[in-house]
Amino acid sequence: MPFFRSELRFETRGHHHVLDVTGELQREVDASGVTDGLVNLFVPGSTGGLTTIEFEDGVIQDLENVFELIVPSDRPYLHNQRWGDGNGHSHVRAALLGPSLTVPVSGGRLALGTWQQLVFVDFDNRGRSRSLVVTVVGE
Repeated sequence: MPFFRSELRFETRGHHHVLDVTGELQREVDASGVTDGLVNLFVPGSTGGLTTIEFEDGVIQDLENVFELIVPSDRPYLHNQRWGDGNGHSHVRAALLGPSLTVPVSGGRLALGTWQQLVFVDFDNRGRSRSLVVTVVGE
């Protein structure tokens, strides 16, 4: 069974920066030569997460608003008291969203819905150099 691994690298602005990585991921699937299988994405880091969503300004803002409601950035976090870096909320938000995502590959294409994109969300309180580990398996 063919196996392909690569890494996507990019810069973020932090503060709930959402990046559509669908096109880059499809290019990795193309490079793998896999026509039917699975692609897995993994975020090495504890302040970023992955999900699928319609990549549209309104819903991106809605997502940010919901995270601010359930994990407010301005409340006291024990992490901030211990480390003084002010990103306790970033770690909690990333843990809720999750660090990985698996998508089927069918006919050489990501099996996504019409309005469904793969996005990386940077919850940290500053910009960072980020990467995603991409693993494609199949035939």
